[in-house]
Amino acid sequence: MKTEREFGRFVISKKAENAVRRGHPWVYDTEIREGDAGILNGSVVDVVTEGGKYLGSGFLSTASKIRIRILSNNANETFGESFWRRRVRYALDYRKTVMGDDYGCCRLIHGESDGIPGLTVDRYDDLLSSEVLSYGTEQVKDIIYAALIDCLAEDGVTIRGIYERNESALRIKEGLAQYKGWYEGRKSDDPTATIRENGIVYTVDVENGQKTGFFLDQKYNRLQVAKLSRGKTVLDCFTHTGSFGLNAAMGGAKHVTCVDVSQTAVDMARHNAGINSLADRMDFICDDVFDLLPRLAEHSEYKYDLVILDPPAFTKSRATADSARRGYKEINYRAMKMLPRGGYLATCSCSHFMRNEDFRKMLLDAASDAGVSLKLIDERRASPDHPVAMAVEETDYLKFYLLQVV
Repeated sequence: MKTEREFGRFVISKKAENAVRRGHPWVYDTEIREGDAGILNGSVVDVVTEGGKYLGSGFLSTASKIRIRILSNNANETFGESFWRRRVRYALDYRKTVMGDDYGCCRLIHGESDGIPGLTVDRYDDLLSSEVLSYGTEQVKDIIYAALIDCLAEDGVTIRGIYERNESALRIKEGLAQYKGWYEGRKSDDPTATIRENGIVYTVDVENGQKTGFFLDQKYNRLQVAKLSRGKTVLDCFTHTGSFGLNAAMGGAKHVTCVDVSQTAVDMARHNAGINSLADRMDFICDDVFDLLPRLAEHSEYKYDLVILDPPAFTKSRATADSARRGYKEINYRAMKMLPRGGYLATCSCSHFMRNEDFRKMLLDAASDAGVSLKLIDERRASPDHPVAMAVEETDYLKFYLLQVV
C-alpha cells in the first residue's frame, strides 16, 4: 500500500479481516476497532488490519450497521468516473454473455455481485428500473446511470427513461429518503414497456409493479415448469403477474388456475392471459392462499396435477425465520395433501434468511406430516443475470425445487 493515502483509515477486527480476505465486502459497525474522525458519510475509506496492513477500500456508511462496503482491494484505485464505467461495462458484458437473446429483458446490475453495493438495475427493453440501498452508491449514481446509458448506446440500445423505486425501508437505515419517480437525467412520459419472456408477452409497469416492475429471477425456472405442464391441470399460487401460470399454459397445460390475494395482481394476470391468447384455458381467483388451499382440499372436484408455490419472502430478518418456516411448511403441506400420488410440486423461497438446508428440511417435514415421499426432479437458483457472489451468502437468496409427490 502507498505510504500516503487520500482516504480515511479504519482498523477492523480479526474476525472482520478474515471475512474480507475470503471476499465478503461488508464490515459491520461492531467490527470497527478505530477510525479517523470527521469522515463524511458516503466517503471512500481504507480498511486495514489491527497490524496496519491494507485490506481494501470502500464506502463508509455512518448510519448503517454495515459500516463499510468494500469496493476494491487495489491500493492504486482512485474510484473516479473510469472506475464506475469499468464496473458497468463488466456487468453488461457478463449479461450479454450469459443471457444471450434475453439481454433485452434482464437484471443489468445486481449489487454486491457486480461490485456496485446496494444497486439494482433491471432492463425492460428501453426502460431501466433502479433501486439504491447504499449511501455511498447514491452519491455516485449520476456517474453510474450515465455509464449505463452510454454503454447500452454502444450496444445499439437507446434508453428512454430510468425509473427509481427507492421505497425500501432499508434506505432509512442508510440515512436516505424514500421515494419513487423518474430519474431527473432521463425521464419518460410512459412507465410501461412490453417485454417477451419464454415466448410470453407481458406489459411491465415500472411505476406501479412490485419491486422494480417484474420478477425476472424466475425466468428459467418458469421454463422448467412449462416443460412439465403439458396435459396437466395446474394451480398457480401467489401468481402476481401470472407468469408461472402463463408458462404452464403456454407449455400445453389442460387448464391453469391462478390465485393471488391482490385483486390488482389478478387483474394483471388476466390481462396478460388475454394478450397471449391463453385466457380460454385459464381462470383467476382473488383469495388468500393460506385460506384457499384447505378449502380446495375438502372438495374432491378440485383435482390438480401440478401445484406452484411462489410466495413473497416470508422473512426479511433472522429474527422471524422460525415463523417464516412455519408459513412455508403450512402451504407446502397443504399442497402435498391435495396432490395425487405422482403429482408435481414447484415450490420456492426468495428469502436468503431461509437457508437452503432449512428449506429442504422443511419440505421433508411437510412431506412426513402429509404422509408422502418426495422425488427431486430439479433444484435451481435465480437466473444468471442475478449472479451469486460465492463469498457473499446474502446474494444466494432464491431456492426453487421441482418435486414429484410419491
